[in-house]
Parts: sequence; C-alpha cells; structure tokens
Amino acid sequence: MDSIETLEEFYKRKFELLPEEVEEGIGHFNIFHIAPFREGQRTSVPYRRRDFYKVMLLKGNSQVYYADKVYQIQNQALAFSNPLIPYKWEHLDKMFDGVYCIFNTPFFHNFHQLADYEIFQPGGNHIFELTDEQAAEVQQIFEEMEQEFNSVYKYKFDVVRNRVLDLIHYGLKLEPSTSIQRHSVDAAYRISRLFTELLERQFPLDEQHPEIALRAPSEFAEQLNVHVNSLNRAVKSTMSKTTSEVIAERLVQESKVLLRHTDWSISDIAFALGFREVTHFSNFFKKHMQLPPSGFRSGAAV
Repeated sequence: MDSIETLEEFYKRKFELLPEEVEEGIGHFNIFHIAPFREGQRTSVPYRRRDFYKVMLLKGNSQVYYADKVYQIQNQALAFSNPLIPYKWEHLDKMFDGVYCIFNTPFFHNFHQLADYEIFQPGGNHIFELTDEQAAEVQQIFEEMEQEFNSVYKYKFDVVRNRVLDLIHYGLKLEPSTSIQRHSVDAAYRISRLFTELLERQFPLDEQHPEIALRAPSEFAEQLNVHVNSLNRAVKSTMSKTTSEVIAERLVQESKVLLRHTDWSISDIAFALGFREVTHFSNFFKKHMQLPPSGFRSGAAV
C-alpha cells in the first residue's frame, strides 16, 4: 500500500501547483469537477489513505475499494472519505463525470467535530447509491456550494461549511433508521469511543507505520487509564460485543486489506498485526474467514 497522500501531494499530482493556504498549513477547502473521460486519461485512483476529507458525487459505472470492502456503483453515488480509511476508485466504463470537494480538519476548527458523524466513523456507511432524483438534489447542493465558494462574500466559508454539512446530513438521512443508534453521553459511551479511536489510530499499516502497538484489551485499558473490566463492560454495553471481538474484527479487516492490496509476505503481515508466530496468524485468519491467508490472497488476485 502506498503511503498517505497529503494535500500537498494531491495538488502536485493533479495540478502541479500548491495553494498558499496549504503551504501555510491553515484550514483549506476546494471544489473540483470530474471531467468526462478522454483517451489516455487514468481511470482509477490509487489505493491509499489521504490526510484530508473528501465528499464526492460520482456518475457512471465504477468500483470502489474501501478498506476491506468492495462496492459496485451502477449509476451514481454520494461518497464520503476521511483520513482514517484508505480507498481506491476504478471507473468501469468511459462515461463518467461528477463533482467533489476536499477539506482538512482545520477548516472545521471550532465549527464542528466531523468525527462525531457516523458517516466518517470506521463502522459507518460511507458510500450511498442514489436515484436520479436524489442525484439531482445532491448536485444542487454542490452548485450552491460552488457559487458561494466563488463569491466575494466576506463570510462565504461559513456558508460553504453549511453546504458541506448539508451533504453530510443528506447521507446520514439515507442510512436505514435501524442502523443509526443514539447514545447517551455517559461514562460507558465515552470509554467505548476512546477505545475505538485508540484502536483505529493504529491503522492502516504501511511502510511509515509498519506494526501495531496495542492488541490485548489490557493494553488498551492501561492506555485509557481504566481497569480492563471497566473497559470490557463499556464496550459490551455500547457495541454488544466483547473487547476481544472488536479487536479481532479490526485485525481481520486490516489483514484482508494487506493481503489484497500489498505485496507484503504473510509473515510480514502476521508480525505487523502483533502475531509472533505465522501459524498463530494463519489459524486466527482461518477461524474468521474459513480459509487460510494464502487462499484469500490467491482468490483476491483472480
């Protein structure tokens, strides 16, 4: 897997220039149109993580690799990406276009905590296929956003932030009602959320971040300064899973990504995920996936 793509690298890759506010490291926002296909044009985006957020309306048949999942887009979709999860787009036909905006965390500083929204959380839905009517509504939001972005209004970026939030809430409303859970802000929820953030901070693995540091529930409890029993109760009450089950599911997800999208050896993947014996990793993977890592890798390559 390639290393994280920064905003600076994004601009140099696409435009060979760097906006002044990116150089200065302050809040940044921009909006772009996806041009229709031209001969010789790349039809895929490399599989990697970015250090910025992206909200996109894409029209056309395409395939999306998002963490360990693969999504097939038949017509049009609204997609949300964040700095935690790597992704890759592949356009499957020559008729595609769309629009997207990018922004970094400082752009929303003292305005909203983007991580509070399920749409940017690791377990949330990030891609929503749209009907023609829904696509027209999303297109209208992007058009209002672009019109404001190009205006000379003194407070235009406040309005732009609101249009971004319109897109976020549009996506959240597309969630099945049963999948959106409201949590009371109590001690158990705070502990569970801090645990999840600490777990996710270890991923994705790449050349610059080659192995995880925490794997056992007791190690997470120590970092959070709580007793391991308190951590287990908090996770169980808010996620309906044991702490060990949550950790194991995340290790399986990352191992699938590494097997599918990197040329790391199985032993390298095992050690990166905290297994000191390759056989332990193989048995762990087979228990959860019903096939060994080598079988999953060869199947993914077909």
